[in-house]
Amino acid sequence: MSEKTNLNLNWRFHLGDEPGADFMGHDDAAWREISLPHDWSVEHPFDRSYASGTGYLPGGVAWYRKRFTLSDDLTGKRVRLTFGGVYNHARVWVNSNYLGERAFGYATFTHDVTAFVRPGENVIAVRVAHEQVADSRWFTGSGIYRDVTLEISDLCCFETDGVFVTTEAVDANGTARLRVAYETLNATGARFILSNARGDAVASGSAWGKTGAAELLVPRAMLWSPEEPTLYTLTAQALQGERIADQLRLNVGIRTIRFDADKGFFLNGVNMKLKGVCVHHDAGCLGAAVPKTVWERRLRKLKAAGCNALRTAHNPPDSHLLDLCDELGFLVMDEAFDEWEGAKNKWWQGHNVYPPKRYGYAMDFPQWHRADLEGMVRRDRNHPCIVLWSIGNEIDYPNDPYVTPLFREVLGNNDANKPAAERVYDPRKPDAGRLAVIARELTGIVHALDTTRPVTSALSFPELSNRTGYADALDAAGYNYKEMFYAEDHARYPGRVIYGSENSKDPEAWYAVRDNDYICGQFLWTGVDFLGECPGWPKRISQAGMLDLAGFEKPQYAQRRALWTEQPYVRIAAGFADTDPADLNHEHFRWAGPSGRMMRVSCYTNAEQVELFFNGASLGVRRLTPMDGCRACWELPYAPGELRAVIPGSEDKLGSCAEAVSIALSPDATQLPADGQAVAQVEVSLLDVMGRAAEDERVTYQLVGDATILGVENGAPDDLTPYAAPYRATLYGKAIVYVRAGLTPGDIVLHARTAGGLSAKCVLRQDSK
Repeated sequence: MSEKTNLNLNWRFHLGDEPGADFMGHDDAAWREISLPHDWSVEHPFDRSYASGTGYLPGGVAWYRKRFTLSDDLTGKRVRLTFGGVYNHARVWVNSNYLGERAFGYATFTHDVTAFVRPGENVIAVRVAHEQVADSRWFTGSGIYRDVTLEISDLCCFETDGVFVTTEAVDANGTARLRVAYETLNATGARFILSNARGDAVASGSAWGKTGAAELLVPRAMLWSPEEPTLYTLTAQALQGERIADQLRLNVGIRTIRFDADKGFFLNGVNMKLKGVCVHHDAGCLGAAVPKTVWERRLRKLKAAGCNALRTAHNPPDSHLLDLCDELGFLVMDEAFDEWEGAKNKWWQGHNVYPPKRYGYAMDFPQWHRADLEGMVRRDRNHPCIVLWSIGNEIDYPNDPYVTPLFREVLGNNDANKPAAERVYDPRKPDAGRLAVIARELTGIVHALDTTRPVTSALSFPELSNRTGYADALDAAGYNYKEMFYAEDHARYPGRVIYGSENSKDPEAWYAVRDNDYICGQFLWTGVDFLGECPGWPKRISQAGMLDLAGFEKPQYAQRRALWTEQPYVRIAAGFADTDPADLNHEHFRWAGPSGRMMRVSCYTNAEQVELFFNGASLGVRRLTPMDGCRACWELPYAPGELRAVIPGSEDKLGSCAEAVSIALSPDATQLPADGQAVAQVEVSLLDVMGRAAEDERVTYQLVGDATILGVENGAPDDLTPYAAPYRATLYGKAIVYVRAGLTPGDIVLHARTAGGLSAKCVLRQDSK
């Protein structure tokens, strides 16, 4: 039977190049011991000499080495080594044998190392070369930032990602017909058993041949949906005659999908809107090495806001994120690339500050695109959450670098400062007609592996891509910030599926979905703030999220929850009245300001009316229309006191903050397995005498016991405190501390102290695995 072992513990790490480190016998005793996932970029201070696009953090060259032991009984065994993600240009050796390079930093890749491993001690060596930090438009991280696993199986076994389950149909009686396609190495057939959550077998099937397909009929099938994300377990057995040579298990969700050009999206025959957000892959102080539980906390908050869909912007995600989407009920647009043959502008001195740099995946695309795209689809295609395959994001961004004689001068959606020479047609640049050729190739690659989901791409310039044939190469056309073309293009291109692949949080963009059956949904930019793509020093992040880097809610979140949910909801936010009312980053869940300063108070609610009180006196009732964006506003001079918003069935309060008198530490888990991998997320709150969020202070943390503080995050865009520091100021009275378990059972204690003498502690219990 296949046996998978996680190899994340006890690696040796060396920052910098070291000739000879690929040799099995190399002396690495002086190297630092680390655990995976690991991102070395966030271990270093911010420095403006690095790229603004990637968050002012370094890259470089580094080595990783790992010793592991295998038993004496390797005869007749196959050994495979899988890397979930290495950024980037990873070269891998096993026992001094070079296995090859993988350039794409988001690829999951597997090496068959059967010929190179031996009983007893074995050594993996990995050289990572992230030498150009200005190689992306957002933070990438550096290193082996996802899991590494070792699989030992019979020589007769399933191919890597060689089982593919699809729901062919669900009849009127609720019987689902599943097709299980398989590929093996040297098997004579395969058998499949489907079990429900209780472990009861509900269907089975088999087929003969090295490759083939079996049919399973599931009576009274429980269908997977965002409301009821029911999962089954498929046990797949590779057979040699009657012998079970290999066995693996995977989660299966039974569901049907359909995209209709006139009526939108249907899940299990039910019409629904995609209420989606785009997400990047980092988590602030953790960089790209994001534990599954961190994503779970974020996703649960997005779910509470009515979100039911995710777009993996703009690269294949960690498979743990897709597992969570299966488990929690999110529909996913799985995206492969941000650029193809043409390198986009990479900002390194601030957003849209010229000149740009032009490193990136485009240098590797010609050689690697097929392997990288096939790898994504094969790895991810069993996830019921995935409903769209995206082959690219804004590949057709005007003049970056593709041009066309059809448009003399063009600006993109954030090109306000673009020099005149960069706006106009230049025949010496790549012609946009080339994109249709590549799009047809990439769509064909996906269709060869999966015909059950549409292939899409997020178009930034559909008014051109509709004329070059690029849009025609797709099954569904995603429009980025181009709601103004929905009606016109729906009429002009009958039969074309159109949706919002990237949208601002302006309520008008949602109304274009809500009020048109043929637009199946939208993906907001973004669900969570992310490192990089920042305006310039000293800001380290993009503030586009509904949640901040620490996973705390922002006013954008409140508005979206009011727009997307029906349970009575109201939330107060405030900011200075002379700021742009459309920029909700100027508002906060905080009542504070200079005495007499005019303030704007916003109440976000899904009620038809809301009444606001200040210190018990009514400031009046506001009635909302369907076009108000679920927001009612008042202006008043700042004075200490309490705001209270009241709607039928709910209310919210916001009071003046005072100096802190206590610290509250709230872990999401008080018991952890002593496995060196589990992570507790401890929310930190500075509280005033009324128990409200207090004025901000720097808090220093100390951990006693066998555990590690991975980082402290507050979400502040311009806080350049090094992530390696054990202290950080709160933001609006809050921060979060990430604690990773050690290997020793027993108590671990997190202490928190301010310079003013406030202190608190929380105890986490580590139990045997």
